Amino acid sequence: MTEGYFFSAETDRVDRARVHQWLSEQSYWAQGRAREKQDAAIDASRNYGVYDIGSGEQVAYGRVVTDGVTFAWLCDVFVATEARGQGIGKMLAAGVMADLEPLDLKRILLSTVDAHGLYAQHGFTELTEPSQMMARVQ
Repeated sequence: MTEGYFFSAETDRVDRARVHQWLSEQSYWAQGRAREKQDAAIDASRNYGVYDIGSGEQVAYGRVVTDGVTFAWLCDVFVATEARGQGIGKMLAAGVMADLEPLDLKRILLSTVDAHGLYAQHGFTELTEPSQMMARVQ
């Protein structure tokens, strides 16, 4: 299903303009995010992508904010509209989890509205004590 695509954890490969367009214009969580903010987020994170083998074009993106020792936050996961339904999200999630595995992190968090089934395949569950979690949103 994902034949013709490959996963990469190389930040230099990320198509920053494309990722910014996806997130700032098409995502539900980062509408209007400024390009300089997105670039700073990329620079401060571990970055992942799925790419078309033939063209090299990026078709998916995700990033992880982590201390590299105990905690990580998986965020900004996006699959291009035209690439959806081909297992690209599964490929991206599997690649991210494989990259983080050697870190032996105690906790990896994420937030999703519609991809619970995808992340459950990689060991994510609902919080057992959601009342312990808090957020400061600006």
